[in-house]
Amino acid sequence: MKLAKTFRLLNCLLLAGGLLAATSYAQTAQEKGLEIAKERKARDLGWGDSTAEITMILRNAQGQESERKMRTKTLEIDNDGDKGLTIFDQPRDVNGTAFLNFSHATVPDDQWLYLPALKRVKRISSRNKSGPFMGSEFSFEDMSSFELEKYEFTYLRDETMNNMDMFVLEQKPVDKYSGYTKQVVWIDKEHYRPHKIEFYDRKNSLLKTLAISEYKLYLDKFWRPLRAEMYNEQNGKSTELITHNFEFRTGLKDTDFNKNTLKRAR
Repeated sequence: MKLAKTFRLLNCLLLAGGLLAATSYAQTAQEKGLEIAKERKARDLGWGDSTAEITMILRNAQGQESERKMRTKTLEIDNDGDKGLTIFDQPRDVNGTAFLNFSHATVPDDQWLYLPALKRVKRISSRNKSGPFMGSEFSFEDMSSFELEKYEFTYLRDETMNNMDMFVLEQKPVDKYSGYTKQVVWIDKEHYRPHKIEFYDRKNSLLKTLAISEYKLYLDKFWRPLRAEMYNEQNGKSTELITHNFEFRTGLKDTDFNKNTLKRAR
């Protein structure tokens, strides 16, 4: 009888110990969200620099289109956000307009816009980054590089989309001047690439949806989408970016990204 009681006591102790161990090692939704985001970032380190040609298509709520041509140059910065330069070539009314972006991980981004008609460089303040970028459905905030420190992450669920297994994460901007309360991101489990992002405004209403597609592999490691469309759920307008002629490791240097040379950007 005593032996049976001893076995029952031992089983209870083992069960309690197992539950305690399971509890101590269980990931929270925040921990899992951050882990997925870290893996996403880790898979896109080491590309150096890149250039691309982009067609921007603006569509109003009635489906009427206008088109712009631009070029981008991007420089990867260790332990901080990337630097980017966008130069508009067409049509004539935007020719020569240039946008310089210094993304940062822990402090507000630095952004400048050169407007040829005014012949001056305009700094974009932190409070105005939710404004539209060149009349598009992308904001100045959307033009920044993805940095872990910009968000608080939460894993929401697994989901299948376009025949791919996805993680669905919520990421909340930590910047008090962000135009968004949160973003919901669909990331494929195989390559950790974002395929869809929902943006929620300051009233926590769905504002925009970004669809990202036609990924292509470069340097046997780095995936880049050739098509991205931002749809405004509240006004029916959309902006599509179609990327052509991606090139990597072209020899760009930090001196190629200088606000003092924006007027001469070509």
